[in-house]
Amino acid sequence: METIGFVGLGHMGGNMAARYLGAGYPVYGESRDRDEARWLTDQGLHWVSTPRAVAEAADVVMTSLPDDKVVESVAAGRDGVLAGLGEGKIWADLSTLSPRASRELAARVRREGNGGQMLDTPVSGSVPQVKTGTLTILVGGETAAFRRIEPVLRVLGTPVHVSANGQGLVLKLAINISLAAQMLAFSEGLLLAARDGIDPHLAAKAMSDSAIGSPMLKARVPLVLDQPEETWFDFSLMHKDIRLALTAGREHDVPLPSAQAADKVLTRGTDLGYLHRDIAAMFAVLGADASTASY
Repeated sequence: METIGFVGLGHMGGNMAARYLGAGYPVYGESRDRDEARWLTDQGLHWVSTPRAVAEAADVVMTSLPDDKVVESVAAGRDGVLAGLGEGKIWADLSTLSPRASRELAARVRREGNGGQMLDTPVSGSVPQVKTGTLTILVGGETAAFRRIEPVLRVLGTPVHVSANGQGLVLKLAINISLAAQMLAFSEGLLLAARDGIDPHLAAKAMSDSAIGSPMLKARVPLVLDQPEETWFDFSLMHKDIRLALTAGREHDVPLPSAQAADKVLTRGTDLGYLHRDIAAMFAVLGADASTASY
């Protein structure tokens, strides 16, 4: 059985590590805040002090981090992941980065990783899907490396090998454009119904039970009208992903009008202080300023 290493033990990474512990894998981990990992060490996670130590201990290193800058910070330096990689080790980056940054990092692994390999393995799904092992995992990188860790990834859900490094991320961004656009369109329709005096709970159920009711919308209906304490998909992370998609669109001369519309509402939500709310808070953003002049 492969030894798993985790750098980043927040909402997503922590629950992923728990899945592996529950499946009987030996798991080593490191995070900026050791206290947030106490529930995992109580379940058997081996705490180590640096990303390098994680990479040295593990056959498969997994990183679940918020953005390009943080991934670069744990990759580089004498205590970074790169310094701990070696022959036969695979780094599976579960973060959603810019495809360009991920490709550059994969090239560095080929040069400096002492025989190790890197795959971009962003996931589609939130904490509930982590807990049930039903994530979709979009993998970019060499086929042989993918085949090697495919059984490991299946603990988290369904892995799909897309193609070369960076292309797993491009497909993840493509999916998130649709997630943001669906959430925005649903919020617009629900607000329209509510402003005409229709009970919003009745409207939300009728809308999600209709032809527009995707699995994502059905799951989030309770969150739209009653925001949870724990977010499934952080508002600020969705905003980051949409901006990455817009950058990729410009690089490929692809117009992305839905992503542009979502970016405007996500920007407005950021201004209103909704950074760490769930993306279902798009409804609250529209309700806080119903005039389209703000968008």
